[in-house]
Amino acid sequence: MRKLSIILLLFFLLPAAGIASHITGGEMFYTYGGLFGGLHRYHVVLKLYQRCNSGRQFPDPAIISVFDKTNNNRVIDIYANIGTQETISITDPDPCITNPPLVCYEVAYYNFTVNLPSSLSGYVVASQVNFRINGINNLQPGYSNIGALYTADIPGNGYSNTDLVNTSAFFTGSDLVIVCANNDFRYSFAAFDPDGDQLRYSFCSAYASTGGFGGGGGGGGGGGVNGTPPDPPPFPEVPYNNPGFSNSQPFGVNVQIDPNNGLLTGIAPDAGIYVVTVCVQEIRGGRTIATQRKDIQINVGDCNIAAASLKPEYLLCKNTQTITLANQSNSPLIVSTNWELKDENNNIVFSSAEPVITYTFPAPGVYTVKLVINRLQTCSDSTSSVIRVFPGFQPGFTTAGICIHYPTFFTDQTSSVYGVPDSWQWDFGESSLSTDVSDIQNPVFTYPQTGTKQVRLIVTDTRGCRDTALKTISIADKPPIGLAFRDTLICLNDVLLLQASGSGVFNWSPVLNMTNPNTATPAVAPVSTTRYYVTLTEGNCINTDSVLVRVVTEVSLQVMNDTTICRGDTIRLHIVSDGLQYQWTPGAQVLNPQVMNPLVITNTRTTYQVTARIGGCVAVKSVVVSPVPYPQVNAGADQWICYNSTTRLNGNTDGSQWSWQPAAFLDNATLLNPVAAPPRSTVFILTATDNRGCPKPASDSTRIMVEPPLKLVITADTAVVTGQPLQLNATGAAGYLWSPPDHLSATTIADPVAIFPVETAGFLYKLVGTSEAGCTDSTGIMVRVYKTLPTVFVPSGFTPNNDGKNDWLLPVVAGMRQLDYFNVYNRWGQLVFSTRRSGEGWDGKINGQLQATATYIWTVKAIDYRGNPYFGKGISTLIR
Repeated sequence: MRKLSIILLLFFLLPAAGIASHITGGEMFYTYGGLFGGLHRYHVVLKLYQRCNSGRQFPDPAIISVFDKTNNNRVIDIYANIGTQETISITDPDPCITNPPLVCYEVAYYNFTVNLPSSLSGYVVASQVNFRINGINNLQPGYSNIGALYTADIPGNGYSNTDLVNTSAFFTGSDLVIVCANNDFRYSFAAFDPDGDQLRYSFCSAYASTGGFGGGGGGGGGGGVNGTPPDPPPFPEVPYNNPGFSNSQPFGVNVQIDPNNGLLTGIAPDAGIYVVTVCVQEIRGGRTIATQRKDIQINVGDCNIAAASLKPEYLLCKNTQTITLANQSNSPLIVSTNWELKDENNNIVFSSAEPVITYTFPAPGVYTVKLVINRLQTCSDSTSSVIRVFPGFQPGFTTAGICIHYPTFFTDQTSSVYGVPDSWQWDFGESSLSTDVSDIQNPVFTYPQTGTKQVRLIVTDTRGCRDTALKTISIADKPPIGLAFRDTLICLNDVLLLQASGSGVFNWSPVLNMTNPNTATPAVAPVSTTRYYVTLTEGNCINTDSVLVRVVTEVSLQVMNDTTICRGDTIRLHIVSDGLQYQWTPGAQVLNPQVMNPLVITNTRTTYQVTARIGGCVAVKSVVVSPVPYPQVNAGADQWICYNSTTRLNGNTDGSQWSWQPAAFLDNATLLNPVAAPPRSTVFILTATDNRGCPKPASDSTRIMVEPPLKLVITADTAVVTGQPLQLNATGAAGYLWSPPDHLSATTIADPVAIFPVETAGFLYKLVGTSEAGCTDSTGIMVRVYKTLPTVFVPSGFTPNNDGKNDWLLPVVAGMRQLDYFNVYNRWGQLVFSTRRSGEGWDGKINGQLQATATYIWTVKAIDYRGNPYFGKGISTLIR
């Protein structure tokens, strides 16, 4: 190799590289400088972006490596210092954008010159940085930092010596663009080629730096370190976040790139940061000689643009003439909308002030839609678009040839009712090449690698219709052969049809006793076991496979022993056989009479016969199945019982063993008639087995439903005076019986009245309640009768020592209808206790603290049973 000369400032002792984290984009381009000493001179510029005020530094110097694409060998590593820096930003955003994001970049330029000898494949110039900015939305989560690698492509002279004389295309589109989430936008990746080469644009993969992704995540390469030269190609790609994003859809499905001018259009994705890489192919003489790249992270803001926004054109080229239109901007600043649709003669065919319109065109043709927002108001805007109504446009293509290193032929099958197909953009889906494209109607492409290829055709017609056809093809090193079977049996003297499938020409061997050996389905009649070989040829690709045909003179058949089953159950019959076809009888009792081991069901003793076949060879045998009935079990009728009572279960079975469950509520679970005492409604299950041939248990159940307990509520114990009517009250039952009947107005009602003529220390009434189911419960009430006027008795002292005797100071009312209050005061007149309930008293505590011995004053107010007021007061002593 000739000596390389490099014109740049080199340092023997290089300073530490600056921290290049948060680089937001980059590109590389060059100018051809002519021949110097037999070497081709290129003036190269590396351009790096980072966001303003990030607190980070550009690498200085940057390391740039040159690789020969013929063998991917490293040619030279170059250290280049920053030449110039600038800051670019949007300082006066449009007032019709709500919440506009900051768009500001710091840009560094590295300039150097490299002299290179001629190369058949050319060179790739590469530089890497570490890292991109954090949190990129269209990359896989978990990768907190991913490096970046930027390249320039220098063509070789393998096709033409003039290809090396090349000045690269360089990108000219402005990066000062505000992109709002879910809004229409335009972002230019336009480039200029000083040589006048044709340019074609496409999305492509962003490169990660070599040496490990870095940050969180893992797998692949891509972290890199500033000050470290990149590894040789192929370069690692960043891990896109699928589904939703990929190298061909970095902004999602709603954003496209125009292949002719590099303009990105569509509806932006959700707010966030997205890495977008655009490749521009330099096409000279119909060949792609080089591909240049621009890689930048675009900040999609959480903003809105008040704009009249439509797609560049609308195509109704499939099977409809109806369109629904809406402004692609949803800004809150839009207060009015006006639509006009015009035909080719500029006649208005439809107008509306609705935000969304739907219209069906009466005839094919080219129509114009105009959208105006905020007419004669702030943020007024208008736009127009074309609607092409030519239904019946159907893209499609066929392929022929599936072999690696041999041509695959693509034939356009597009049809158009109103036009003629006039342009084609093919992408053959070969990821290892950037030249896997064509713009002719019926191209031919040779794949260098095997695998599944996603072929894409974008086709247009003379009416302006455009659509895409996709097809997945498989490229192999040999044509695939499909065989219906690889090993089979045949009866001597029978004929067998071999079955293969595939694309190409078939040839079978050996051809002895074979007809149609050059087809996919020849017929054979071997007299002994034979292996047949099939060869499939497609173009220059050949594949071979084989089928073994074993010749027999009889069918081997062994059946299972006769058996018993429980009546009503299914059983799977089993045989051992080399037969190819089976038939069981009687077929009505066999779930699938043509399978080898079928399921059968029978209630009577049955002989099942099986016929096994291999062509003309037949064997027949049988098996007997005898059903035995399950044990008969009857758990008895359901019962109702009262709460906390018992009942006897009434089971019956012809089995030899039995038991009840749950056993916890039974006196003996092994008896047929145990006594049950369930605390709640319970299902008892009787299970039985026998020894007559059916090994499975049978069971039956009975439900014992327990009546809930009665909840009798009765008047509390009380005191009355002689002659006072006492109203008794009870609830919770369906029937009542009071006893004794003395002094009662009735004994079988819930609310009798008692009047006592004489004084008694205590009179006890018993109440028996009965439920609707006949269940009973009882309670009672104690009545004290005083021979006095209506009064309230209060003790003169009490001893709250918890001995159960005289622990409370409480009022005892006699002859009173109601107690208005019973109040207790200390000697300072402070209220220490109050109640309105008879029988409720004071425990001698204030705020939970037991008081010392002292004298307390009480007052009471009540109304007697005649309605007269009653008032009393007195003194009581707390004794400790």
